[in-house]
Amino acid sequence: MTMTSRRHPIAGNWASLLLPIAEDNSIDFEKLGEEIDILIAAQVDGIYSNGTAGEFHNQTETEYERIQEMLASRCRAAGMAFIIGACQPDPIIMLDRLRRATAHKPLAIQVILPDWWPLTNLEAIDFLQRASVAADGIPLILYNPPHAKRVLRPAELSDVCGPCPSVVGMKIADGDDAWYAQARVYLGEFALFIPGHHLATGIKRGVAAGAFSNVACLSPRGAQAWTALMHTDIDAALEIESRICAFMDSDIVPFRREHGYSNAALDKLLAAIGDWGPVTTRLRWPYRFISEQDANGLRDRARRMIPELFAR
Repeated sequence: MTMTSRRHPIAGNWASLLLPIAEDNSIDFEKLGEEIDILIAAQVDGIYSNGTAGEFHNQTETEYERIQEMLASRCRAAGMAFIIGACQPDPIIMLDRLRRATAHKPLAIQVILPDWWPLTNLEAIDFLQRASVAADGIPLILYNPPHAKRVLRPAELSDVCGPCPSVVGMKIADGDDAWYAQARVYLGEFALFIPGHHLATGIKRGVAAGAFSNVACLSPRGAQAWTALMHTDIDAALEIESRICAFMDSDIVPFRREHGYSNAALDKLLAAIGDWGPVTTRLRWPYRFISEQDANGLRDRARRMIPELFAR
């Protein structure tokens, strides 16, 4: 798969905008502005808002608008690419968020499939076609994570997104050799964003365009340098990936597997371990978050295992 075969050239290392949550459960917008400025200074390929780690499912519509305005204004001033997440489990609210997002002229807008009840393929096509109209010419990225009510296989993604020209890419989990083979067959025209800690593998296999990256949660600058390395020395990038995955498997995934923490909690843990900005591990109520002490305890280990991500 080459970039020219895709519906859109969107690609690269995208950093997630994480919400700084105060002890009173409010969003600390001053710290959010600081975070955006830090990510811009890190020269990542782009910044995206309102993914899972951006807690899109747990904010008011007034807060939603303020987050997007802050991201858009600062990115425009700096010439930084940005994507707005209009995601919301309720389709009516999601379309309204999408319409409001168009005013900011992002590079793309991310949506999910409404998920109180899983959509059939025909229902999903209908939703994406209506979302395409609401997007008013701005490309769409479909976010279909492993925790969605219905996780679509490559052939199903093709069936659902193929009839909707505005859908230019998708954020999805990758898989085994059979998954990669199916992705090459069915999804060649789409920009595929896979988990950040698998990005070198996805690039090596000619499938991934980039990542909305958990590695960028850990180290925005390091993730950007690692992404650049994939295009000059893929074997070195793969060796670093093996150590990133070892760290994730031994020190991060157990918080979810054994203690039930959410993926957003894991991403905020990574940001606290990386210690690059004003984001703590705190999630908005009622979701539990991992302690700052756990993050502090893993900081030296992360730097020992993957020093390349923290080189200055």
